[in-house]
Amino acid sequence: MAAKYLQEPIKVVTGSHDRTLKIWDLRSIACIETKFAGSSCNDLVTTDSLGSTIISGHYDKKIRFWDIRTEKQADDILMPAKITSIDLSKDGNCLICSIRDDTIKLLDLRKNQIVSSFSHENFKLSCDWARASFNSCGSKVACGSSDGLVYIWNVLGEFEATLKGHTSGSGLFHSSAVHAVSWCHNSNALASVGKGKRCIIYTET
Repeated sequence: MAAKYLQEPIKVVTGSHDRTLKIWDLRSIACIETKFAGSSCNDLVTTDSLGSTIISGHYDKKIRFWDIRTEKQADDILMPAKITSIDLSKDGNCLICSIRDDTIKLLDLRKNQIVSSFSHENFKLSCDWARASFNSCGSKVACGSSDGLVYIWNVLGEFEATLKGHTSGSGLFHSSAVHAVSWCHNSNALASVGKGKRCIIYTET
């Protein structure tokens, strides 16, 4: 369901529907460690340049923290519904978590607390693996919806806009649910993909 570099570029950590996290050595092309999470892992991130901490989001509504240096698992954080995705701000201080009650929660990792919530009356997550994303500076959050739109909020929780794409005869828009979005790491370009097998890139004009 998810894969991220760990101690880049030596290792990769994956999260799976089989309720495990696995660490892979890219030199030997082999799994070197398996962590048993007890619930399907829908998404994960690593928290620093050394990749010493893994944060995973799960079907059983829990965010789990794993320290690979000590092999200890920190306390879980329980969300109100099953988790579809997580994303880490560039400074590593904040985490967004999209969940199946059609909200996105913003967590301050320094306090392990929810500090903001994003929602809209028309916003509905399209599936159990729908992906939300921070922008490059961590000031905005985007997520696709089952109505074919991309919704954008600022980190204070205020709704800002929806994106649909071009409709003037070009056909460059999502005619069905948007499953995932991703913001470019060094600009405000945003990519979205959906059920209709279309990828749309949005740029500032």
